[in-house]
Amino acid sequence: MPEKQPQPRERQLLPLVGGGDGGGGDDRQELRADCGSCFGLCCVALTLSKSSDFPVNKAAGTPCTNLKQDFRCGIHQNLRQKGFSGCTVYDCFGAGQKVSQATYGGTDWRQAPDTARQMFDVFPVMRQLHELLWYLTEALTLPQARPIRGELQHALDTTEQLTHDAPAVVAETDVAAHREDVNVLLLRTSELMRADIRRKKKDRRGADLFGARLKGADLRGVTLRGACLIAADLRGADLRQADLIGADFRDTDLRGADLTGSIFLTQSQVNAAKGDAETKLPPALTRPAHWSRG
Repeated sequence: MPEKQPQPRERQLLPLVGGGDGGGGDDRQELRADCGSCFGLCCVALTLSKSSDFPVNKAAGTPCTNLKQDFRCGIHQNLRQKGFSGCTVYDCFGAGQKVSQATYGGTDWRQAPDTARQMFDVFPVMRQLHELLWYLTEALTLPQARPIRGELQHALDTTEQLTHDAPAVVAETDVAAHREDVNVLLLRTSELMRADIRRKKKDRRGADLFGARLKGADLRGVTLRGACLIAADLRGADLRQADLIGADFRDTDLRGADLTGSIFLTQSQVNAAKGDAETKLPPALTRPAHWSRG
């Protein structure tokens, strides 16, 4: 097994700018999936259930039939047409390359089948830790979060250190407990970020907004944490400074919506939604290829 990595250094963040409009820069490149440096872990370690997102059932630890010997997807360019839309939504936050190249030192599960099971157990834990790193890194760029910057940095360093533990230790990490601790800080960040407008807005945390008609709605500063927005109509809605952590955006219509300055939005959420060229996204996220151009 590879030796434990050295203590991580503080992330180098770009200067804080702006007044909460999402302008603060940050470097989350290592938290973006690099499939070319991964051993196809999401195609093997995870369970797939036949549904509108996947055309087949696949047990955890069993390679997808579309996974090639070089760990590339054989139908990558046609995943949606082949019924694998769930694959186009999934994001590992860079956990795949971390487990493949750092935790296991570049030795894949085919070369060392005796490590395969452990590797597949480590991957989903690493993915959750990297998701927390994504949120914490974002929080550190927000000017309003300056009062708790030290606590956020400590939480980020602690989380990153967990990702450098030996494989057996990572696999046994109590991510749920760690997430609870981090969430206290993320909630505080959200409150600080939305303090100037949140008192005027209804709390939509965990709300059931399945298919809701919210076209053109003013949702600035609203907390939509964990809200169900499946198939909701948010065309032209204003979601600036809205807290979107954990919101379910599957088939949510975001055409023309403004999400600049929204907080804790992920690429996976964006990929699950519908949008167009007029949808405004935070600078850290990219416009999905399947979104309409007009």
